[in-house]
Amino acid sequence: MKVVILAGGFGTRISEESVIKPKPMVEICGMPILWHIMKYYSSYGFNDFIICCGYKQYVIKEWFADYYLHTSDVTFDFRNDNQMTVHTTHTEPWKVTLVDTGLNTMTGGRIKRIQKFIGDEPFMLTYGDGVSDVDLNALIKYHNDQGQIATMTAVNVGQQFGCIDLDGDGTVTNFREKNNTDGNVINAGYMVLEPKIFDYITEGDKTVFEKRPLEALARDRQLNAYIHQGFWKCMDTKRDKDQLETLITEGRAPWMKWED
Repeated sequence: MKVVILAGGFGTRISEESVIKPKPMVEICGMPILWHIMKYYSSYGFNDFIICCGYKQYVIKEWFADYYLHTSDVTFDFRNDNQMTVHTTHTEPWKVTLVDTGLNTMTGGRIKRIQKFIGDEPFMLTYGDGVSDVDLNALIKYHNDQGQIATMTAVNVGQQFGCIDLDGDGTVTNFREKNNTDGNVINAGYMVLEPKIFDYITEGDKTVFEKRPLEALARDRQLNAYIHQGFWKCMDTKRDKDQLETLITEGRAPWMKWED
């Protein structure tokens, strides 16, 4: 199953970092948060990635082009025609497709643009700025058992995000902006989507995935929520970045399930 990661936004709320790089390339403890997300999916055996690039997309492409240099010891011998020797090369079992989905394209438009790379098969989707310890195998099983077009991971946090309404069996009945009477259940990404999702993206590059497509899915009772009661953190600000780095340095990062 392919994994689509939205990595094209401007990241204005962490502008001290995103002024020189896309938000998913902001590093936590020396590696981009995008890398952390991919390593997490890879720990479950999902290694085929499609990255929806936009703002400063060349930074992401250049980073992957030189990935083996970032993760290996290298000797440059300038005395012998600039000969380069790579020592203890570390690679990942990844196939990574980097797609320039446009500078100002909205989230739904980015998803629509990568349709040709998906084909007629289910896929996973998440945002390039959030890490979690959600059980991906349980998430996929839940999606398959429910038999709906879309499943999102839902978590309980504060009310600074848009909200989802659920009925008794976990089906999403409405997807909307917050109001003063809301609880704390929000869309955390980590979605599983059927290819029929592309039929709900009808406004081209202007489509905001979290607006009309998800609202229409909710009305059609084709949007379900997988309730995750574990760890989830979005890196929206410098404070969020510092908190994630503290978890890593203290050995308490729940999403770092892999072993190098």
